[in-house]
Amino acid sequence: MIPIYLDPAATRIALIGRDALALRRLNWLRAAGAAPDVWSDAPSEAFAETAGLVQRLPTAEEIGAYHAVWIADLPRAEADVLAAAARARNVLVNVEDCLPLCDFHTPAVVRRGKLTLAAGTGGASPAVARAARERLEVAFAPNWETALDEIALARTALRERDASFDTLIADARERLAHHGLI
Repeated sequence: MIPIYLDPAATRIALIGRDALALRRLNWLRAAGAAPDVWSDAPSEAFAETAGLVQRLPTAEEIGAYHAVWIADLPRAEADVLAAAARARNVLVNVEDCLPLCDFHTPAVVRRGKLTLAAGTGGASPAVARAARERLEVAFAPNWETALDEIALARTALRERDASFDTLIADARERLAHHGLI
């Protein structure tokens, strides 16, 4: 697997689904700062309350407008058709719990402000990724957010003074030590 982080402000994202898994994925995407277009031809009562929900499935051409598509809570045959449409248009696709239809996998994530830590198993075991995330939550306490904010401000100031890469690294490590994080 090649781990990458997508900027939600620069990435067109769609979520296609019907029920609890789709709602969970929607909340995960929104927590990451994404505002995905949401499609459902038969939303559950809870999923129907989603703001901006388009109450139908997207056409193949509409799918082609996205960079990444998540699909959840659809029967395999319907997911196959949508995943094929995405791939035919060079759109990355993830079908929840269906490895053969996934171009990428969704990791378990810990967020500490701008610090994002991800644990993934390439789809082999979401339970293992979750257990790893739980360990990361303990290892990276909430005060990492404050430290990172301070380091980012200092980094900006140091870069304005043309500080070397080594100076930036040393300053960040000093500040992490000051916060008791290393």
